[in-house]
Amino acid sequence: PQPPQPRTIQVAVTNAKPNVTYAILGFTIFIYLLQLAGVYLLKVDVVADWGVKYGPLIRAGQIWRLITPVFLHDSSLPYGLLHIGFNMYALFLYGRGLEARFGHWRFSLLYFLSAYAGNVFSFLLTPSPSLGASTAIFGLLAAEGMFVLQNRQLLGNRANRALMNVLYVAGINLLIGFSTTGVDNFGHLGGLLGGVLFTWFGGPRWKVEG
Repeated sequence: PQPPQPRTIQVAVTNAKPNVTYAILGFTIFIYLLQLAGVYLLKVDVVADWGVKYGPLIRAGQIWRLITPVFLHDSSLPYGLLHIGFNMYALFLYGRGLEARFGHWRFSLLYFLSAYAGNVFSFLLTPSPSLGASTAIFGLLAAEGMFVLQNRQLLGNRANRALMNVLYVAGINLLIGFSTTGVDNFGHLGGLLGGVLFTWFGGPRWKVEG
């Protein structure tokens, strides 16, 4: 008999619902509505004042400010809507696929450790206050790129296209950031670094058995 010939097969990836992605998205929007309510009723963004990354207060012991900025966004209109809109769209776009591949708990760690890394990087390198989910979003971008890179042999021709797409999106956003005032570029770079390191050591690596 002839030996079995190599052939291409389709492998089904888990179709678990991205509950963590949707929960983060919903909670972040809820916090933003609280921010707008504070501005409308009190003329002050009380929520942001409590959680924004601000060096002197972090040094004074308010270390929660290294993670809470991931839930906060600019409350000035209309810029604030663009700020949260872009971040939540990116979370929806990349979060669902990453959560399916990483699993709920590992994806949660990826998101919040990327946010933490970005805020720590920003805290160490710039005195300016900052807020926004983009630290975590850049971590997701980095995780997507690292996942494709680590599993490129199984992903075949899709790997190069996916990797170039991630590099293009990250590059364009970094270019915009460095050419625009008021953008926390160090936070973005820290988020990228956090996503790369987390996925390098803790990301899923696929292999064929049998």
